Amino acid sequence: MAADKSKLDSVVAEARRASEKREQGYREKALKMYPHICGRCSREFGRENLHELTVHHRDHNHDNNPADGSNWELLCLYCHDNEHQRQLEADLGNISTTEDSRVAATHNPFADLKSMLDKK
Repeated sequence: MAADKSKLDSVVAEARRASEKREQGYREKALKMYPHICGRCSREFGRENLHELTVHHRDHNHDNNPADGSNWELLCLYCHDNEHQRQLEADLGNISTTEDSRVAATHNPFADLKSMLDKK
């Protein structure tokens, strides 16, 4: 049992090291290629807060790292989390990932407001 746990810990640790190494490679390249600005909210980043700027993979495949950076965009932590949440919800069928395909709200909470105010 202890040997299995040790082997599992070893595999997990190696996977984390490989992921961190891979991430450092494309992160450094992306930071050299693109201005230090969030691609969504346009927040600017300097030396003191550059750690809050992340590299987002447009196709959500972290192994797809073309040298020209065409699969990357720099996003702040908040916009990056929002993008992944939107993708998760789209995968679950709750929302669409495109802005144009959103359905307009059909409920109007103020539709009968005038008659309610007149009653008073």
